[in-house]
Amino acid sequence: MREFLRANESSDDAPALGLIGKLVGDLVAVLAMEITSDAVRIDSLIVARELRRKRIGRFMVEELARLARKIDRDRVVVDSLDAGDFFRKLGFQDLDNGMELKIEN
Repeated sequence: MREFLRANESSDDAPALGLIGKLVGDLVAVLAMEITSDAVRIDSLIVARELRRKRIGRFMVEELARLARKIDRDRVVVDSLDAGDFFRKLGFQDLDNGMELKIEN
């Protein structure tokens, strides 16, 4: 995983909690997250450089929303606005200090 993160220009360490995406056995995405008392927070989402714009990031966030629903969280939040356009396309709403996606049951 560290090699994947380095190859995709991420200075992040391997996350303590997260999701990994594989395509035909190859690692293609890493989503680092934290579960809080009322939400699931995305710390980072890294998709393999050559596979960006192939809906992999969207799938990872959708999978996280399904997981959040299963553990009784009604929203997914992200603090970083670096990829604000990406998250807005997925239905995230702007907050004062980040963005959130409300999950309907």
